[in-house]
Amino acid sequence: MDARKALGQHFLLDEAVCRRVALLAGDLSGRHVLEVGPGPGGLTRALLGTPLAHLTAVELDERALAALAELEAAHPGRLTVLRQDALRFDGTTLPAPRQVVANLPYNVGTPLLLGWLAQAAAWERLVLMFQEEVAQRIVAAPGTEHYGRLAVIAQWVATCRIGMRLPPGAFRPPPRVHSAVVVLEPRAEQPEQALFRAMERVTAAAFGQRRKMLRGALKSLGGAEALLAGAGIAGEKRAEELPVPAFEALARGLLARGA
Repeated sequence: MDARKALGQHFLLDEAVCRRVALLAGDLSGRHVLEVGPGPGGLTRALLGTPLAHLTAVELDERALAALAELEAAHPGRLTVLRQDALRFDGTTLPAPRQVVANLPYNVGTPLLLGWLAQAAAWERLVLMFQEEVAQRIVAAPGTEHYGRLAVIAQWVATCRIGMRLPPGAFRPPPRVHSAVVVLEPRAEQPEQALFRAMERVTAAAFGQRRKMLRGALKSLGGAEALLAGAGIAGEKRAEELPVPAFEALARGLLARGA
């Protein structure tokens, strides 16, 4: 089975590495796990070697279904394979407690993550493989090169850390970049959906024109000066300078104004 660039495929087949990724999910006893893009099933096998309650594998590539069907038959009642677009699959329909453990296709990793972050209260943990640059964007600190919208939203709703890094040679075919596994553990307190949407608007405006001072970058939201003053933020600041709580203050101000 050849990996297809159009599907963002780079297969992880090394058994020892797959076991290490599965271990980052912690004790999976009684957990319902979602895997996206299992491909030939390297990580799938490692996950089935844990005491999870059930594994749901969502795969769009029809070529992988035969290999996965053999695994499904070998693990009756523990594995369900769905041929479906993961961007349209609602993982919150799985029984709780639930986790995601996946070597994500490169071309849909970020939109999938943003969708799960919007549902963070529904997930116990997310263990996700990305290109290393994307992983760095998730865990970046304010004032650093990779700090941006993804870091703010991810760190707002979850604790985020890089669990392991992998060289290109760990995959078939080897990608041109290194990869990393990010472990995200949702916080006990989660924002209501209206506040989450306000945060999305604020961060999109602030980082959409990141070289501008915030008084200019936030103009598209209307009343930028008042919004900044209400949050106690100087208008000459730039987005990459603000810590996550400052963005929450802006989002709350935007939500209050809308209400």
